[in-house]
Amino acid sequence: MTHQYDFIIEAPTEKEAEQKINALAMLASKLKTNELVKLALVVEKDPVTTRLAKKFLKLN
Repeated sequence: MTHQYDFIIEAPTEKEAEQKINALAMLASKLKTNELVKLALVVEKDPVTTRLAKKFLKLN
């Protein structure tokens, strides 16, 4: 089942906004609901784990 939503993505350019929405769509399609919710909670509430994840992904 597919659901459609409208929401605002903050980004400096339209291209970056499109990249963000595409990345979010990929995460939503590949992760189970509980996994996606847990990921969001970690990013929101656990800066140490978020920094470690970014380091692992070579983003820092």
